[in-house]
Amino acid sequence: MSFSTLGLSEPILKAVTDLAYAEPTEIQKQAIPVVLSGKDLIAGAQTGTGKTASFVLPLLEMLNTDRKLRGKRIRALILTPTRELAVQVESSINQYSKYLELSSMAMYGGVDAAPHKQRLIWGVDIIVATPGRLLDMAHQRVLHFDELEVLVLDEADRMLDMGFIDDINKIIERLPKQRQNLLFSATISDDVRSLAKRAIHNPVEISIAQNSTSKPKIDQWLVTTDKGNKSALLSHLIKDLKWQQALIFIETKHGAAKLVSQLEKRGIQAESIHGGRTQAVREKILSDFKTGGIKFLVATGIAARGLDIGALERVVNYDLPDQVDDYIHRIGRTGRAGASGEAVSFVSKDNFRNLCAIESRLGHVIDRREIDGFPVKKVVPVSILNYVPKNKRTQK
Repeated sequence: MSFSTLGLSEPILKAVTDLAYAEPTEIQKQAIPVVLSGKDLIAGAQTGTGKTASFVLPLLEMLNTDRKLRGKRIRALILTPTRELAVQVESSINQYSKYLELSSMAMYGGVDAAPHKQRLIWGVDIIVATPGRLLDMAHQRVLHFDELEVLVLDEADRMLDMGFIDDINKIIERLPKQRQNLLFSATISDDVRSLAKRAIHNPVEISIAQNSTSKPKIDQWLVTTDKGNKSALLSHLIKDLKWQQALIFIETKHGAAKLVSQLEKRGIQAESIHGGRTQAVREKILSDFKTGGIKFLVATGIAARGLDIGALERVVNYDLPDQVDDYIHRIGRTGRAGASGEAVSFVSKDNFRNLCAIESRLGHVIDRREIDGFPVKKVVPVSILNYVPKNKRTQK
């Protein structure tokens, strides 16, 4: 199947061709016709399967009319959990709409609101926003929703995890009753379904299972290590395996700054992004990382979603996350759009429960590799998926 069979017009198909998209992914094949039909939709698909294009492409098709916007009005609203994802989605809109005369803007907190207000004076076709900044603009009456046609809740599970449910409900209350609603999420939890009941009417539901064609090609492996050896181990792997690129996840902003310093002492240049850095600095660092100016980026969970880097070679879980979903979303930064990737995790003894939960969700044991020169004092037990009761063990 090609994009031309999905009901998209020539200007959009030309933009897709420019991006070298060969054929639609499974979520795009199923979602685009539903969105174009005007029906409400709930779609569940793992990170890296092409969810953004599956709602942006048909949205552009529907909005590509001669209708003129009034000032302070919008036609489509895409809500996202983070500033990084808002920027990424709006960037995708710009790429897909390069041959159309449609306007878009990313709107998020942590930056001066004046440019946002200025853009809204003439109206904007598509706003990609975080909930807090959107409500702020609405309260100041620089944005009105009476001409809104489509609401998209992107990464709905993450928005709920981050505590945005009250803000989302306040936003929904302000929207026209007659609108199309689209909800996209990596996981469809009970909380997501509860939100969907309030916001979405008689939806079509799509769930993309991870099969051989949709499952990201990610080589996952781990190294057991004592906590105090992790920075030395990371430096060794970078040099010994000749890594050219890695997105390294760590739990705290203090830890991120410390790790960057430790790497630099070993001759490895790295940068960090976390909540303590300004939005402008974070955007500059992310841009440099995408273009290869920065090869090793240490990030707290702020970058776990919404960071889309073409052919990202690998993700490193320097700190294993407490939540299984966080692990899934982190490793989903690599192996995107059919490319291959690598996910490496450092696991110490106190991570054992988290490891068991992750492997149970994956349905398989993650390959363990030993690194010469890094013996482990506190041994990480065998995974519960490998465990054989004593009375069933073969006697040798």
